[in-house]
Amino acid sequence: MQLFPHPSALAELIGIAGFCLYVLTYGLLTFRFISGPSVLYFTMNLTASSCVLIGLSSSFNLASAMIQIFWISMSLIGITLQLRRS
Repeated sequence: MQLFPHPSALAELIGIAGFCLYVLTYGLLTFRFISGPSVLYFTMNLTASSCVLIGLSSSFNLASAMIQIFWISMSLIGITLQLRRS
């Protein structure tokens, strides 16, 4: 019996957590619990995309990786802009 899951299984679980965070973020935005131009929104997207990118390490897909890198970049830009405006 192993105490820790196989690394690829762990990466996949992290990717699934990222998906769940994407869905949660979108739901919170839709029901106006958070606002789009907020540090919280961008941080949640950054975390979700980073998790999905980690998940892709167990089953790589270039197009998906490019989308996640785009979201990471946009989230970092959004966080930077919001912090500069504060």
